[in-house]
Amino acid sequence: MEIRELQWFATLAEHEHVTLAAERLNISQPTLSRAVRRLEQRVGVRLFDRHQNRLRLNKYGEVFRAHALRAIAEIEAAEQRIATLVDPDAGTVALGFLHSYGTWLVPELLAGYRTIAPRTTFELRGNAADTVVDDVRHGRLDLGLTSPRPTGDDLTWTPLRDEPLCLLVPFGHRLAERRQVRTAELADETFVALQPVFGLRQIADRLCAASGFTPRIALESTELSTLRSLVEAGLGVAIVPITGSPTEGRGPVTAVPLGDRGALRTVGMISSPTGTRPPVVHRFFDHVRSTAHAPYA
Repeated sequence: MEIRELQWFATLAEHEHVTLAAERLNISQPTLSRAVRRLEQRVGVRLFDRHQNRLRLNKYGEVFRAHALRAIAEIEAAEQRIATLVDPDAGTVALGFLHSYGTWLVPELLAGYRTIAPRTTFELRGNAADTVVDDVRHGRLDLGLTSPRPTGDDLTWTPLRDEPLCLLVPFGHRLAERRQVRTAELADETFVALQPVFGLRQIADRLCAASGFTPRIALESTELSTLRSLVEAGLGVAIVPITGSPTEGRGPVTAVPLGDRGALRTVGMISSPTGTRPPVVHRFFDHVRSTAHAPYA
């Protein structure tokens, strides 16, 4: 049974006239009549009652038409879904990212991409680095923007740009007027920091370890905005990305650039090297990769 024969049957059932249906379908009357006879032979009953030059759908035909219409609708829906997957300008990209990237990097990338592929939609999920990595690894996300580079070799890592880090201090702090500070000078400071599952916390811990001390963490948070408020309240200093941090003026908090080599977090895109990447995901991936090494905002 061919799908086109079901479509022909549905048209004939609508018009109940072979000549009109054949004209509508742009096929010959004998071709349409033979197709209907094949369907009737397959199901074992007549689907139409014949009345001279007219046809009338009988009770068996009514049952068959209901199922035929559902079958046609399912095939059309499948074709539409496949076309969406094949079309690199359409479809949905499931993109994960660190919460802090949601305030600048993600809007920047999507705004640029929307100008060339406005029909692409995105499912956006901000989360901790470990969660983003796990979701990409298990196929719950197509791509992930994260830092630092995940351990293991089961994911593809594409570095995009380096984001310098700074020390966030409250007004009046002894280092607030400095043009630069090294991590080794912070051994006696009290820190506020993200929880250990966050990539930024892992980078900050490594900087401190390389300088010969373990940071004294007074409070932990899950949001950079909360860290800023904690620093403003005088509860500690924080190592944060310089993006969006106040580096000028005498506000409630000041960002002092870190002078250590490696005092940065590399923004990277992760993806699974296994499986078939849909064209819509592949095209967005190529676009993001083309922005690699652009200066941070």
